[in-house]
Amino acid sequence: MTGQPADRLVLWVHNTLTREKERFTPLDPANVRMYVCGPTVYDFAHIGNARPVVVFDILFRLLRRLYGADHVTYVRNITDIDDKIMDRAKRDGTSISDVTAHFTKAYSQDMGELGALPPSLTPKATDHLPQMIRMVEGLIAKGVAYAADGHVLFHVPAMESYGALSRHGRDELVAGARVEVAPYKRDAADFILWKPSDAGQPGWDSPWGRGRPGWHLECSAMIEEHLGDTIDIHGGGLDLIFPHHENEIAQSECCHGKPFVRTWMHNGYLTVDGEKMSKSLGNFHTVRDLCRQFPGEALRLSLMTAHYRQPIDFSLDHVAEQKRRLDRWYRLTDGVKPSEMVPPAVLQALCDDLNTPKALAAMDALATPDGADDLLAAGRFVGLLLQPATDWFQASSGRGAEGPTGDEIEALIAARKAARDARDYQEADRIRGVLADSNIILEDGPDGTTWRREG
Repeated sequence: MTGQPADRLVLWVHNTLTREKERFTPLDPANVRMYVCGPTVYDFAHIGNARPVVVFDILFRLLRRLYGADHVTYVRNITDIDDKIMDRAKRDGTSISDVTAHFTKAYSQDMGELGALPPSLTPKATDHLPQMIRMVEGLIAKGVAYAADGHVLFHVPAMESYGALSRHGRDELVAGARVEVAPYKRDAADFILWKPSDAGQPGWDSPWGRGRPGWHLECSAMIEEHLGDTIDIHGGGLDLIFPHHENEIAQSECCHGKPFVRTWMHNGYLTVDGEKMSKSLGNFHTVRDLCRQFPGEALRLSLMTAHYRQPIDFSLDHVAEQKRRLDRWYRLTDGVKPSEMVPPAVLQALCDDLNTPKALAAMDALATPDGADDLLAAGRFVGLLLQPATDWFQASSGRGAEGPTGDEIEALIAARKAARDARDYQEADRIRGVLADSNIILEDGPDGTTWRREG
């Protein structure tokens, strides 16, 4: 690959900034640059956090297919400076660094369970304080930011185009930002670039005193450091359009004097059983807890069934249904060698603004004995069908923390074999029945007995 699009496929994506579906043309086909807002590491990731990970992992895979794996740089940051992190450390009686290290590791593990490829780079905010301070100094020098009472603020009226991404009016901007009313602000909409830290809070020396950066500043500085002044794609959830992404644009474009992002992409909201996810409603699901009930691939497939820009209503029953869909696909592809090429219908669907429902329909059409090799190639391309069928069926299934463990099943199979060797077929049949009651299906062959879970 030379960094040119493969097979004359054309990628079309919906640009939040223009509200139109546009043909994607990178600044430099030899280095396609994408940034997606990552986690604030103070707790385990919930299923809503997982949706953008799956969405932009599919886009990452597609861009690598179109331009070559060596020609795509995907950056997803770690926010390890935040008041929620400080609160968690205080609540747990531990250090901030211990909190962030623990949940950063957990996040990586949980997203790996969903089949997400590691991004090209995963920068941490705490490693980029000099870049943040330098950016704030530049904004002050340009007259679009000011220091006041230990804070540094971006002066929103200094940027005429502020609000172009969210398309909010002046009153909506002030109300939507839920900004703090403070006497040191020149305008109610001004937002914090730097704020002071007291003795009990993490802080770094700066020209404005000991303090820490605002959340919006972190992403702008990390993008500048790792991807440059202008990038091809910036992604995240709809909830980040305002104020976070709007403020990133203000900081970066005023600092560099050029467009910040060519294409903005945002995934839709996730509800659970028709309601907003909430611990008080009892419908709050972490990825870690869900992976104790379902294979990560079933969760991934469930998140793929709706178009990324549309809302999705998550439910355990729907995940179980997608698990059964994967069961069918795994049976068909067991022992099959994948095709060398990803089926064109799947690629074309994904090139149409990541139309995963259409891609999955194309995969269902391939779910026949004659199409199994293409189905397997398509599945692996989108992060599914990644393991041997035997492993899939022997792993926990359905709501499957229930039932015998793998070791217990193997012990029962050994006991059944001993009974058969002793010609005690009644006992052998009894053991098969016990396993069948737990949805464990045995298959006897010339090389011995294998098993799989059903359901």
